[in-house]
Amino acid sequence: MSDALGSNLQLLCNHYKSIAEVCRRLAINRAQFNRYLSGQSRPTRHNLKRIGDFFGVEDYELVLPSEQFAELVGARRQHPAQPASDPLLELLEPLRAYSSSLARYCGYYFEYANCMSVPGHILLSLVHLREERGSYLFERQERQEPARGGSGKAEDWVRCRYLGTAFNLQERLFLIDYESLTGNEMSQTILIPSFKSRIIRLNGLKTGVSSGDLRTPACTRVVWEYLGTEINRVSAYRQVMLYRPDDPRIDDDVRQRLAAAHIRDGLFEIE
Repeated sequence: MSDALGSNLQLLCNHYKSIAEVCRRLAINRAQFNRYLSGQSRPTRHNLKRIGDFFGVEDYELVLPSEQFAELVGARRQHPAQPASDPLLELLEPLRAYSSSLARYCGYYFEYANCMSVPGHILLSLVHLREERGSYLFERQERQEPARGGSGKAEDWVRCRYLGTAFNLQERLFLIDYESLTGNEMSQTILIPSFKSRIIRLNGLKTGVSSGDLRTPACTRVVWEYLGTEINRVSAYRQVMLYRPDDPRIDDDVRQRLAAAHIRDGLFEIE
């Protein structure tokens, strides 16, 4: 692979606010991407294709000699191709007009839910809801200890990272996300908004599938606890794990809100 890859990537990154933004939108680890820029590491064929698709260039063009690549990119910027319409974006676009602002809800939350894959336990996740160029996006981090026989070390825990979008429609908050590390599942959460001046906890329902072999569809009550717009993310992430329902770290209010067992073949309502 050409040694020009790093400089070509740097040229493309110069068209964005920061390398951090590029890494976030690509969902590639910043340290790993820095190694691509410095030439210390080469992307896999899969990652090279993802990077090319993101910047709008072919993967083979990314490894052209730097001068040739700069001319190619410059010519395309002077005569940009007409972007093809995206049916999915066109489908969701009207929701922007229908959706009310979610600005007051932006920030970090702990999400409590009855675990779909380990019945009888409460799964605590970390959610970050933010506004980006007129859209409301969120990221949800989960982790669980490995099955018996594993090392038990935190670095060996099973991790999930969900990315999604949120809409405020007719006094209900609708959130749709997908698991970004594997791309093999989606979930939907509907929250009842807070009409108090201060947001503390939001009640709702979550639908998805368990991570077991049968991938059983499931539904559970869910509680979002507002943490603030700025938090100690390391400290918060250490609390992300499975809890037994009688664990003293889960307070009575959360237990009561999650009291209804999750439903697999029926429906229930939230007061």
